[in-house]
Amino acid sequence: MGTRRSAADRADTPGVGARLGVRARRLLGGSGRTRVVLLLGAVLALNSADTGAIGAAAAQLEADLGISHAQLGLLASASSGVGALAAIPMGMLADRVHRVRLLAVTVAAWAVAMVAGGLAADYRWLLVSRLLLGAAVAASGPVVVSLTGDFIPPADRAAVLGWILTGEIVGAGVGLVAGGEVAAALSWRSAFFLLAAASLVLAVALLWQLPEPARGGAGWLRGDRRTAPDDACGGRTTGADDRTAGGRVAGADGRDPAGEAAGARDGGRGVARENGGLGARSGEAGDDHTGDEAHEVIAARGIAPAPGRVLPAGAADMSLARAAVYLLRIPSNRLLIIASVIGYFFFAGLRTFAVVFATQHYRVSQTALGAIALVVGVTALAGAVAGGRYTDRILRHGRADARILVPAAGYTAAALLLLPGFLLSSVALALPLIALGTAALAAANPPLDAARLDIVPARMWGRAESLRTLLRLAAEGIAPATFGLLADALAGDGGPGEGAIGLRDTFLVMLVPLLANGLLMLLARGSYPVDVATATASDRQAHR
Repeated sequence: MGTRRSAADRADTPGVGARLGVRARRLLGGSGRTRVVLLLGAVLALNSADTGAIGAAAAQLEADLGISHAQLGLLASASSGVGALAAIPMGMLADRVHRVRLLAVTVAAWAVAMVAGGLAADYRWLLVSRLLLGAAVAASGPVVVSLTGDFIPPADRAAVLGWILTGEIVGAGVGLVAGGEVAAALSWRSAFFLLAAASLVLAVALLWQLPEPARGGAGWLRGDRRTAPDDACGGRTTGADDRTAGGRVAGADGRDPAGEAAGARDGGRGVARENGGLGARSGEAGDDHTGDEAHEVIAARGIAPAPGRVLPAGAADMSLARAAVYLLRIPSNRLLIIASVIGYFFFAGLRTFAVVFATQHYRVSQTALGAIALVVGVTALAGAVAGGRYTDRILRHGRADARILVPAAGYTAAALLLLPGFLLSSVALALPLIALGTAALAAANPPLDAARLDIVPARMWGRAESLRTLLRLAAEGIAPATFGLLADALAGDGGPGEGAIGLRDTFLVMLVPLLANGLLMLLARGSYPVDVATATASDRQAHR
C-alpha cells in the first residue's frame, strides 16, 4: 500500500526548475560556465531578436509611419553598416579596457536606443535610433569572443562556443515569433520596449556582476570535472606556479610543457602519442584535459613557429593599422575569415527570402510556415551544439586539426543536403534535407570561432574578431540585395511561377561558394599548425 509523502519530504524534493538547473550545470561543466554561457548567449540572442522583430513588425511599421519596402530595408542595412564601421574601434577597446563593463555599458546603450526607436514619431527618428543601435551592437562580437577565450580552457572552447552561439538562433526565433505576436496584439512600439527592458536587465542586473577574467587565459573556468568547488566564477584562477599564455599552458619556468610531452607529466600520468595523438593527461578524475591539446600535439611533432610573425613583448598593443596587417598575414586566419563571411552571406540571403520561397515553391500556408521554422530552428540549435561538442571530443582523441576538419565537413554537407532540398517541390520530402543542411551549416561556426582563438595571440582577440565582424556585417548587408537582383535576373520574363524559379536557381547558384568553403578549410589545414605554434610563441613573449 502506498504512503503519502510528508510535507518535509516534499520540501526536500527539488522542483523542475532546480532539476533542470542541475542538469544544465552538469552538461556545461559547472555553475560558473553555465553563468557565462547564459549571459554571453543572451547578448547574442538580444541582437538577433532585435533583427527578427524588425522583420516581424514590418507591416505595422510601414502602416504606422507610412514608409516603403525600400525604407524598411534601409533600417536594417544602415544599422549593419554603422555596426561594421564601429566594430574596429570596439575591438581595440576589447583588447585594452575592462571587457565586462564595456559589454554592460554597450548593452545599456542598446536599451536606450531601443526605447528611442519605440518613441519614434517619424521615419527619420527611427532611422537615427537604428544607427545608434548598430554602433552599440558592434561591441558584442569582439567582447563575447575575447571573454570566452579567457573564461574557457582551449580543450572545451568549441563545445562552449556551440552553446553560446545558440543565442543567435534562439534570439532570431524569439524576435520573429514573439516580436510579431506582441506587435500584432499591442503595437510595434511595445515590442521595442520589451526588448529594451530585457536589455536593461541584462546590462545592469546580470552582466555588471560578472567578474572580469585575467587576459591570456589565466582566468579559465575549470569544469566540475577539473576542480573541486566552484567559486563565484565557477572555477579557479591560476597563480604563479600555473601561468598560462593565451590559453596555452606554460610552466612556472617559462618552458612549454608540451615540449616535454614525450616524457613524464603530472607525476608520470601523461604520455604523448607519436602517431599524431595528443598528450593525454589523466588525473585522478580519469579524463583531465586542461591544456591546449592542439598545441601539445603540434609541439610534439616539432612544428616551429613562423619566425617573422612572433610578436615581441608589448607588440600586441600596436596601432590599428599594424594590427590589421599582422592579422591578415596569418594564412589560416585569412582562410577562416573568408569561410565565415561566405557562410554568413549565404545565411543572410536565405533568411531574407526563405518565407517567399517556401510559399511560392513549396506552396505552403502561412500557418504551416511556423511549424517548418520550428523544425529548422531546432535542428540548427542541435547542429551548433553537436558541432562544438564533437570537435572537442575528437580533438581529445588525437586530431589536432579537428577545428578545421569539422567546419570543412559541415560546409560540404550543408551544400550537398540543401541541393536536393531546393530542387524538390514536395515540402514533406524537402524539409528533412533542408533541416539537416541548416544543422550542418550551424555546426561549422563553433569550431571556426575556437580555431581563430588558437591562431591569434590572446591580446589581439578583440581586434581579430572586430576585423571579421566588419567583413561579416558587410557581407550580411549586401546579401539580400545580391540574392534579390540575381533572382530577378534568373526569373526571365516574370511570368507565372517564374519568381519562385528565380529564387530556387539563386539558392542553387549560391551553394557553389558554400561548397567552396569546404575546400578553403582543407587548405587551412596546411598553415594551421604553424599559426598555432606562432600564436603560442607570441603569447609566451608577452608573459615574460
